[in-house]
Amino acid sequence: MISLVCLLSLPAGAQVQPPRTPVYPPPAPLATDTAAANQVGQSQEFAVPSVLGSGPSKGVVAHYERLSNFSISTKLRDQNPEARATTTVTKNARAFIKAYAPLINHPHLKLILGVNYDREEFQFKSPNASTFYRDLEDKGLKVLGAQLAAIRPVDQVHWYIARVKGELNGDYTSGELSVPDYLKVSGEFIYGWKRSPTFAWGVGAQLGYTFGRQSIYPVILYNRTWNNRWGVESLFPARVSVRYNLSPTTLLFAGYTVDGYNYNIKLREPLQNGLQTLILRQTELKPRVRLEREIYDFVWVGLEAGYRYNASFNALDEEGNEGLSLLRGSPRPRIIDNTLGGAPYASVEIFLVPPRKFLQKTTSQ
Repeated sequence: MISLVCLLSLPAGAQVQPPRTPVYPPPAPLATDTAAANQVGQSQEFAVPSVLGSGPSKGVVAHYERLSNFSISTKLRDQNPEARATTTVTKNARAFIKAYAPLINHPHLKLILGVNYDREEFQFKSPNASTFYRDLEDKGLKVLGAQLAAIRPVDQVHWYIARVKGELNGDYTSGELSVPDYLKVSGEFIYGWKRSPTFAWGVGAQLGYTFGRQSIYPVILYNRTWNNRWGVESLFPARVSVRYNLSPTTLLFAGYTVDGYNYNIKLREPLQNGLQTLILRQTELKPRVRLEREIYDFVWVGLEAGYRYNASFNALDEEGNEGLSLLRGSPRPRIIDNTLGGAPYASVEIFLVPPRKFLQKTTSQ
């Protein structure tokens, strides 16, 4: 796996003079789910969205995140009149592992396959305060996904990215998995310009669940390294990070992310109105700081801390007809409406990058 990723991370010839201080490792893309330049490196003849100074290329990533305790206030609209419940979430933990491998690595076309497995769990101080809390207590909310990304350098200036991703999101087990019940599809297309080895930008659109339900929204990619220390990496509006290069092997980031999750869940206990399946949607804004550092040649660690502001955490009728609801000008009705308190969070990440010896060998050739 690592050797394959290395082939996509070779240094590039400069179109303009780069910063005089050498930057290692070679340029990488945004720390997002999009397979971009961190999987394809640069080309002397063709433009790609990466810029010098962006840090190591990631081939395999293992991540664990934990939030501190926070309050939850719930409106239960499965009964008339609606009921209310409150308690404290004592555990909200998330973990994932991702891996990327090149299928095609030509100067004029890069094709990358990515796979991921995510898991999220909740625990409540008083789960008996609501059927919803009991249904969610210790339930494994899983995401099993695969994506295919194509990066097409057109010439020395122009490039575009196209990506499609399918995920199975929910509380399924291997014995009861029904793909149509849990499948979520997302994608994106970005067209861009490489103005220099230190500046690339692009515009496009994404189809996804970042802001709750599946929707299409415009995006702006902006990657720029201003000098030997400072740079920015962004895929606005979902992610923006300012980068500070402490050294070739230590990078600091500060910015924000907007994260969205969408699960189909089967309830252990039916609601008062008899519903046994729901769609759980959550959207959150996370201001954050992040440190990435090499700990041994091809092994890096990422440490991150920030604050989670919850924008929505609601459950909807899985059997409802969302298309008809939208045509009528009204969203799918919320069965359970939650208000979550803010909470600090921390995460640790281990990721593998191309070995330094391999990069030095290819640079000397």
